[in-house]
Amino acid sequence: MAYQFSQDSEKRFQRLIPQFPSKRSLILPCLFLLQADKGFVDQEGMQYIADRIGDPVSLAHVHGVATFYTMYNKKPVGKLHIQICGNISCYLAGSDSITEHVCSKLGIKPGETTSDKKFTVDEVQCLGACGFGPVAQINDKYYENLTPESIEAILSELEKQV
Repeated sequence: MAYQFSQDSEKRFQRLIPQFPSKRSLILPCLFLLQADKGFVDQEGMQYIADRIGDPVSLAHVHGVATFYTMYNKKPVGKLHIQICGNISCYLAGSDSITEHVCSKLGIKPGETTSDKKFTVDEVQCLGACGFGPVAQINDKYYENLTPESIEAILSELEKQV
């Protein structure tokens, strides 16, 4: 069966329609609904969004928006999605050592997911917290001023939850 919004997402979509005077403005929230339903944004879901919004929104436009932003997962991710900022401010503050530490602990490389599907590690370009680097976002929560020791404690605590 082809993808359709879940019942909850469909209700949210219906509430969004009158809030956005431009149909194109619906793309971002619709991509979030898709990601909430499936865990990631895929071709089938993007086509569904383009079809639901309708003209002037095409699959190419939805795809362009989805691939521009790092907040949309383009592939399935683990239960805990660890995104470590690798941009210049965080890099100079030591984000590379945070990435190495996390990957070493989990036995994976950036861009990979653990075999138990609990963790995915990605290096992203900017999390918008340049004055507090190194920074990581784990699911929807930010962790700032990271050290190998602090990320170790965070991972230990999170492992108990998954």
